[in-house]
Amino acid sequence: MNSYSAERIRKPLNGYGIFGLMLVVLATAIALLAEKQLPGLAVAAWVVFVFLARGLMVIPPNTAKVLLLFGKYYGTVRESGFFWVNPFLQRQTVSVRARNFESEQLKVNDKMGNPVLISVILVWKVRDTYRACFEVDQYVNFIKVQTDSAVRKLAASYPYDHFEDERASVTLSTNFDEVNTTLERETAERLEIAGIEVVEARITHLSYAPEIAGAMLKRQQASAVVAARHKIVEGAVGMVESALNLLSSKQIIDLDEEKKAAMVSNLMVVLCGDRESQPVVNTGTLNH
Repeated sequence: MNSYSAERIRKPLNGYGIFGLMLVVLATAIALLAEKQLPGLAVAAWVVFVFLARGLMVIPPNTAKVLLLFGKYYGTVRESGFFWVNPFLQRQTVSVRARNFESEQLKVNDKMGNPVLISVILVWKVRDTYRACFEVDQYVNFIKVQTDSAVRKLAASYPYDHFEDERASVTLSTNFDEVNTTLERETAERLEIAGIEVVEARITHLSYAPEIAGAMLKRQQASAVVAARHKIVEGAVGMVESALNLLSSKQIIDLDEEKKAAMVSNLMVVLCGDRESQPVVNTGTLNH
C-alpha cells in the first residue's frame, strides 16, 4: 500500500482579500473608461479583474477541492471557506462526508454449499482524495463492485447456522458481531487502494434461497420438536419416579413389579402424549 501516491494538503489564499483587490481594479477600470483616458490601461485592468475572479472558489464543510495544474496533481484543499487559487488550476470537487451504500440481495453459497440470500450496508467516506480520483476509475462504482466481492467471500467462509456444521464456532446467522467485523476488515482491505475509509459494515438481510427455504424450515421445525419431546420425556420420568416414591412412602398401595410396569407405562402415555388422554374406569379388582 505504501507504493501508492497520497494527497497533498494545500493552503490557499484568503478570498476576501483578493475580492477587495478585485473591487479596486474594477473601480479603476470603470473610472478610466468613464473619463476616456488610457483605454489600454482600462482594458488591462478589466483583464486583471477577470483573471482574479476565475481564481475565487467557495468550499462548503466536509468538501474537498482537488487541484490540477496542466494535468499534473497540484494538491487538495480540505478547509472550508472562501479562497483564491491560481486561475490556471483545474478544480475537482470531492465530498468527504460519510455516505451509505446498501447492496442488492446477492445469491451466494455458504461454506457448506447452501444457497443463501445476503445483503449488506456499508458506511464509507473518502480519506485520500488523490487515490479516490486517480488510483481507480469512478471510485463509487469501484466501492459497489468490491463490496459485492467481499460479501461473496464472507458467505463462503462460514456456514449459515449450526445445523449445517455443529462444530463451527462462528456462523452467519448467530455470530453477528464476529461476522460484521470480518466483513468490515475484508472490505477495508479491498478499498484501501481507492483511499476509502470504511466506517461501518454490517449484514442487513440473511436468509436461505427460496429453492431450499421450505426444506430448511422443516428441518428446523423437526429439530425443535425433538428438543421439546426430549424435555417432556425428562419431565415425565421425574413425575413417574416421584409418584411411585410417594405411593411407596405413604403405603397407599402395594405394587409388585408387574403392576409398577403397567402404572409407569400408563403414566408415560398420559404425560408424553400429544393428545388428551381418555380415562377408563375399572369397575373390577386391580387384577382385572
